[in-house]
Amino acid sequence: MKPRTLSRALNTAIKTFPAVVLTGPRQSGKTTLLKLQFGKTHQYLSLENPDVRLRAKNDPAGFIGQITKPSILDEIQYVPELLPYIKTAIDDRRKPGTWILTGSQNFVLMQNVSQSLAGRAAILSLQPFSVSERVGNGKNSFSVTNLLQAYKRPRIKHKFNLAETILRGNYPEIAANRNVDRSLWCGSYITTYLERDVRNLKQVGDLRQYEIFLRACAARTGQILDLSSIAREIGVSFTTAKRWLSLLETGYQILLLSPYYKNIGKRLVKRPKIYFTDTGLASYLLGIHTAENLLSGPLIGPLFETLVVTDFWKRFLHHGQTPSIYYLRTQDDLEVDLIIELENKLNLIEIKSTATIKPEHAASLVKAKRDFGGAIGKTIIISRAPDKFTLGGGVDHLPISTLLI
Repeated sequence: MKPRTLSRALNTAIKTFPAVVLTGPRQSGKTTLLKLQFGKTHQYLSLENPDVRLRAKNDPAGFIGQITKPSILDEIQYVPELLPYIKTAIDDRRKPGTWILTGSQNFVLMQNVSQSLAGRAAILSLQPFSVSERVGNGKNSFSVTNLLQAYKRPRIKHKFNLAETILRGNYPEIAANRNVDRSLWCGSYITTYLERDVRNLKQVGDLRQYEIFLRACAARTGQILDLSSIAREIGVSFTTAKRWLSLLETGYQILLLSPYYKNIGKRLVKRPKIYFTDTGLASYLLGIHTAENLLSGPLIGPLFETLVVTDFWKRFLHHGQTPSIYYLRTQDDLEVDLIIELENKLNLIEIKSTATIKPEHAASLVKAKRDFGGAIGKTIIISRAPDKFTLGGGVDHLPISTLLI
């Protein structure tokens, strides 16, 4: 079990809130983390277990009434009927840390939680490993704020294999154990996702066509979303494609990065960018299976960008923070891959998969800095180049290995 950054936020939440709700995709490590951290203080009940689920559904009041000690209820979305009774139990005895609930189907879980446990539950999200967690540095992982302070960057002691990280992805089982066969694991995960999570929603009639949709989204990772194009390509209506996209997003399979929205005096591109949340699954769906094909192929750029953007997203979530990340593209061709808004400053990041950084790579950052003036904080390029240095215009370069801290 590699240390998880979210452990700190969990410890804080459980001392304050009567309930903690831990969301995240299937196989992101929720159960393992909770058992390790709270196994001695909480009893564990899995609602995936058919016998337990049947008892809870048939008599939710009796089921909750029989629980007399702090408890972990795993996969609560299978029995949402329990939530009003948990609310009543909390109101009768408001003691911090009594209930820990998990769910891997955010679209089902959060609607019910917001209705039943508003003001009573801390909501946290555990995603697959960040890059720092992947190398065992999760306990000491920097917050986004500290990470952006490049001059404070400590010496990096861990080795970083870019191709392996992208190809195997960051789900704990496959990332931590090289003996796990990548093709078998990814294929099984996708099958499980389709058969258990998607089919259970009863909003997808043809799973084969939905899998084609999944692959079409993977092919567009790192691009501005054109949902009409995807719908035409796979032969479904725009309404169907929109509904399916929502399932992917709320099921944690994709991240939709919003454009920076505040008035900056320019005409903006307003569609989101789409990112697969795991590069291992994305590269598998794209048919990329070797380091040579990855590093010399045309998709290294989008997959490299996907790795960086999703890592910042996870870093926010695993520190118990709401991600404040955007991208920018204007009608006059000003483009910034990632904007991180912190303390009323816009930190601008360009992401380049090249190992050779030239002054022209900083052109968009320098222009944005000139246009937006005092609103800009840090301006950074992240690339495969191995060293930290400063380019003209006050733009810092950070190697991809910076994400290890």
